[in-house]
Amino acid sequence: MYRPLLERGKPAFAGVRTFMHLPHIQTLEDVDYAIIGNPFDTGAGYAVGTRFGPSAIREMSQRIRTTNPAQGIDSSEYLSGIDYGDFSIYPGYIEQTYETVQQQLAPIYSSGIVPIILGGDHSISYPHVKAAAEQYGPISLVHFDSHSDAWEPMDEIRKYSHGNMFYHGVKEGWINAETSIQMGMRGHSSLTHYEETRGLGFDLLTTDDVKRLGPEALCQRVKDRVGNTPVFLTFDIDFLDPVFAPGTGTPEVGGFTTYEAIQMIRGLAGIRLIGCDLVEVLPDRDPTRVTALNAASIVSEFITLLALYRRSTKEALTVSVTG
Repeated sequence: MYRPLLERGKPAFAGVRTFMHLPHIQTLEDVDYAIIGNPFDTGAGYAVGTRFGPSAIREMSQRIRTTNPAQGIDSSEYLSGIDYGDFSIYPGYIEQTYETVQQQLAPIYSSGIVPIILGGDHSISYPHVKAAAEQYGPISLVHFDSHSDAWEPMDEIRKYSHGNMFYHGVKEGWINAETSIQMGMRGHSSLTHYEETRGLGFDLLTTDDVKRLGPEALCQRVKDRVGNTPVFLTFDIDFLDPVFAPGTGTPEVGGFTTYEAIQMIRGLAGIRLIGCDLVEVLPDRDPTRVTALNAASIVSEFITLLALYRRSTKEALTVSVTG
C-alpha cells in the first residue's frame, strides 16, 4: 500500500511537493488511485496560465490529510495512492497532446487505477474521458461548472477548445449524455445554448436550478441519473463564485461557496467513479492562493468518495460471505 510519506515530527511544509505528501512513483502495481498533473492550457479561449495549476494545487495540499472526520473515514486504510507526476504534453499542439495523453492513460485505466487529474484548462477532459471510454465503454459525465463546455465548434480551425470537448464527446460516442448531468451553468451565454446542450441529451441544471433543488435533492438526482454506470467526475473551479476562486480564466459571478460544493460532492457517495479531474486553476490571478487551496480540498473529497465506495463494497462482500 502506498500512503503519504510525511515523517512523524516533520512540519507539513517540509519535503517534496507531491499532492498530500503521496509518494512520487510511476508504477501500476498495488495502486488504487493516481494523482496526475496535466499542465496544458492551449485550449483556453480567454486567459492562459492554467499550465501552472497542477503545481499550485500540489503546493496547497501540503496540510491536507487522508483522514476525513466529516465522512468518518481515513482513505489510507482502504486505498493505495500515489502522485504519478505530470503527463508528457505538447504545449501549443492540441490534437497531438490529446493523442499522447490518451496513450499515457490507457495502461492506467486498464490496470483498474482511478486517475485523479489536475489541470490545466478544461479542454484536457477530452483525452481524459475518451481514454476512459476506451476501457469502460461510453461514460456517464458528472460535470460541475459555470459553463456547459458543449458548444458546437465555430469552424475547423477552432475545432478543439475548452468550450466544446463535451460536444465532441457526445457526437463521437464516448459520453452517454442520457446518463450524464451538468450543474451550475450561469453567465452570459446565448439565449438558446442551454436548450441546445439539453438537445444533446444532457440533464443541464443552471445555478438557479441547483439552488432551488438544494444539495440533498441534487445529489439524489445525480445518483438516479448515473445509476451504476461508470462515472467520470469533472470539476471546473469556476463552479465556485469568484470570491472563493478568483484564480481562474473565465470567472462567473453568482456561484457557489466552497462549503456548498463540498457538500454536493460528499452527497455523491456510492457512485461508481472511474476517473476525475479538476481544472481551470490559474494561479497568477490569485496571489492569496485560496483558489488552489479550495481545489486541493475538493480533490481530497474525490479521494474520500473512492474510499467510501471501497469500504461499502468490502462490507457488502463480508455480509454476503457470512450470510
